Amino acid sequence: MTTAPTSQSTPAALPPSVFTLPQTAQLEALYTIIRDRTTSRGDFLFYSDRIIRLLVEEGLNHLPVIPKTVETPTGSTYEGVGFEGKICGVSILRAGEAMEAGLREVCRSVRIGKILIQRDEETAQPKLFYCKFPEDIAQRYVLLLDPMLATGGSAIKAVEILKEQGVPEERIIFINLIAAPEGLRRFCSKFPALRVITGWIDKGLNEKAFIIPGLGDFGERRYCE
Repeated sequence: MTTAPTSQSTPAALPPSVFTLPQTAQLEALYTIIRDRTTSRGDFLFYSDRIIRLLVEEGLNHLPVIPKTVETPTGSTYEGVGFEGKICGVSILRAGEAMEAGLREVCRSVRIGKILIQRDEETAQPKLFYCKFPEDIAQRYVLLLDPMLATGGSAIKAVEILKEQGVPEERIIFINLIAAPEGLRRFCSKFPALRVITGWIDKGLNEKAFIIPGLGDFGERRYCE
């Protein structure tokens, strides 16, 4: 009986700012379903949403807390904690939008910003086409959402934009489903104070810069029949 995942890549040189979900057999079963090219769109939505929810919960574990005392219905005092400061989500369009629902399920009335980054055909570099953020984003902790991290180009551009808006690097947590080691190293070397929460680290990139084994185009599988 197999009780542990077998396909997770754990490169020794990964930065200390990278955190993965607990590598359980259940988690690998979920990833096996969404990687399968024969999985229906309905099942892809259902099982990818389950993983996204786990990732968001793990991301919240990395937010700072402060002591908080409450009174229980029994009249007793409980010494607990509460989150310090406000948060918001920022999705990298279009695939990142798929992660917004998972964030809203665990954070009521959370504010959501959006960034659209596409490749500039003349320079071949990531280019900002659209962004919209909460007015006070510089005072918030930001959960940056994008399901796939390949070369890291779009994610790097997104963080640069957030920093231009006044968001400190250490207040940004990048959350994604699958990452390539090459992209992780490039991203983390650029922003060492930023934390990354990823569900799975794959083997790497092929000659076309696609994540291998990957799961294909997340956005197409999510939004297209």
